Amino acid sequence: MRLRGNTTAAGLCMWALLAGSAAAAPQPEGHRRMVKLLADIVERTNEQNIWLGDKRARAGRARLEGLAPDAPATSRWFANLDLGVAELVLGNELQAIEYLEAARRLLDRIGEQAPANIVEFTLFELGTAHMRFGETQNCCLRNAPESCIIPIRGAGLHTDERGSRRAIEIFTELLGTAPAGSSMHLKARWLLNIAYMTLGEYPDAVPAEYRVPPEVFESAEPFPRFENVATRLGLNSFNLYGSAVIDDFDNDGYLDIFTTTFDIRDRIHFFHNQRDGTFRDRTDDAGLTGLYGGINTVQADYNNDGFVDLYVLRGAWMLAEGRHPNSLLRNNGDGTFTDVTFEAGLGETHYPTQTAAWADYDNDGDVDLYVGNEHTDEIRAPCQLFRNNGDGTFTDVAEAAGVRNFRFVKGVIWGDFDGDGRPDLYTSTIGGPNRLYRNNGNGSFTDVAPLLGVAGPIDSFPVWFWDFDNDGVLDLFVPSYRGEKNDIVPVIAGYLDLPVEVELPALYRGDGRGGFENVAQRCGLTQFLLPMGANFGDLDNDGWLDIYLGTGYPDYEALTPNVMYRNRSGRSFVDVTFAGGFGHLQKGHSVAFADLDNDGDQDIFEQMGGIYPGDRFADALYENPGFGNHWITVHLVGVTSNRSAIGARIRVDVVEDGHRRSIYKHVNSGGSFGASPLRQTIGLGRAVRIERLEVFWPTTGRTQVFENVAPDRFLRIVEDRDAIEVIELRSVRLGG
Repeated sequence: MRLRGNTTAAGLCMWALLAGSAAAAPQPEGHRRMVKLLADIVERTNEQNIWLGDKRARAGRARLEGLAPDAPATSRWFANLDLGVAELVLGNELQAIEYLEAARRLLDRIGEQAPANIVEFTLFELGTAHMRFGETQNCCLRNAPESCIIPIRGAGLHTDERGSRRAIEIFTELLGTAPAGSSMHLKARWLLNIAYMTLGEYPDAVPAEYRVPPEVFESAEPFPRFENVATRLGLNSFNLYGSAVIDDFDNDGYLDIFTTTFDIRDRIHFFHNQRDGTFRDRTDDAGLTGLYGGINTVQADYNNDGFVDLYVLRGAWMLAEGRHPNSLLRNNGDGTFTDVTFEAGLGETHYPTQTAAWADYDNDGDVDLYVGNEHTDEIRAPCQLFRNNGDGTFTDVAEAAGVRNFRFVKGVIWGDFDGDGRPDLYTSTIGGPNRLYRNNGNGSFTDVAPLLGVAGPIDSFPVWFWDFDNDGVLDLFVPSYRGEKNDIVPVIAGYLDLPVEVELPALYRGDGRGGFENVAQRCGLTQFLLPMGANFGDLDNDGWLDIYLGTGYPDYEALTPNVMYRNRSGRSFVDVTFAGGFGHLQKGHSVAFADLDNDGDQDIFEQMGGIYPGDRFADALYENPGFGNHWITVHLVGVTSNRSAIGARIRVDVVEDGHRRSIYKHVNSGGSFGASPLRQTIGLGRAVRIERLEVFWPTTGRTQVFENVAPDRFLRIVEDRDAIEVIELRSVRLGG
């Protein structure tokens, strides 16, 4: 059965009327079963969760209390150090500092018996604890638009200076003992400069021999500044890392925001766009109460009823303890969601995962779902390919299709790289070669990554297909990632132009013949940056897709800027991070490019926070100041093809400054960690008219052609209709 829906104005009014009361209606058995499962996981979290639990701290407290009065100084040093680190992980900063300061004092008693690396490690952990205390007292408790955005200035400066002052003392001492050029020296030098910056004393007060040159924090070219307006809009949820999906969940033409967090004890958030520049948290009204956690989320209209649904992923980085259920949230079209995971056949087997992607791989008119799981020696976790049965249920066909993978998968993405009308699948892996599964058209796939030279980097995380050079052929971006302790060192070395020996990002340019060439170095993408959440969009509406990378790894030391690359006409990329105000120091996860105020340019939402309980942070929303270029926003509606139009291709032919050029978009939500709207906002540069607009539908092979289309419009194109519908939507000022 193929489910179809027709959204009407009356339906939207009904959505609004029912939204406030529908949450009180009883949810079906499958939904209640999921709530119960998640509640049981919450109960076990403190004891079993390797990231969120307090088992290490409890053991450390018992160890320290159990030491005899005459215990060796080395034993007491270790007990204090280990407990200090454990308390810091939990966010108990003052207790952590107390134990770490005690460990520091014990080094004097140990004397010459203390190896140099023990002294350095103790000082570094203590300095980092004071640094985090300063962030909590200022950037967290007094969060402002400029908080933690480098170069730090204005309201981002610390008014409570205690944390940074003490960190400066400790890092300066450490730099006097750590060998120049060593990993510890580089890390301490970097954090010392950041600490001075939080006080407004960088660069002048930094000792010359330790100073990071100011030009490190300057962009290569001028770029307008994007203001972080999340605080003004109430969208600065304070959470651990998680996901963000931006889309129009009630079909009123205004984009809503859905966020989740790794913390299985924390709730999902559904922010409804009030159409006046403000958002309202309608999580409870939407029936989402009790649905906790969620490391990543991907969206699609899986049942073709005209309303966008959501798939929430859980359990990543948890190894064998990560057997948490994922959730398929059906959008009921009345302002509520229902967890239908079990009814849909998606909930019987649970594996640790944080990545999935929708596509109609068999071109039968409904979207299928690939889930990339984390296979290790501790847990056998095959990836899953859920074929949509067209009746609201799914069947796992991964084994028959040859895509079970059995690797530690961190990112998956679909794209028709060879232009045969069938979506192919790329999987990004940590600790092994990546896969490019070519769709054979008969329900099976063949890994051609080694043949085509796209199996690297061996350690990678986010990934996406896109057409960065507007030649009509899909390209592939695969940045490198490791995320282990000390991986901040090659990042710092890159900023300081020091040699590094790590895998660099890969930008595989499609050659139009089914092959690829790695052009990352030629295009200026040569820095190791530790990207986690990442996505692409068109910052300045010039028709060329730009990159935003949220960076970091679990440790508190990972304070490096998130990075924005501007696309220079498909030939190269330039770093505009610092000029544009994108250099947030906190850990960046899901990234979405979206026109939240309906003014035709894309704003950037970034879900923030780390994995440790003490590493929460406020989410960010960077408002686009506008560039004066033209644009169109195209909402495609499939009829024979899947309703979301995932996999459809858009070509826009324009004349700009007397020169003809084409701009290409492939319909998806962008990267593998963060979801932009499925409607496509396309920059046109200075072109004042669209000569030709083409839409290709893979299921039918049909190409719709529209000529002489006016720009700066919201357009709705239905697969079986020959006319474009212009949607009248009012732009609003974010914040009302």
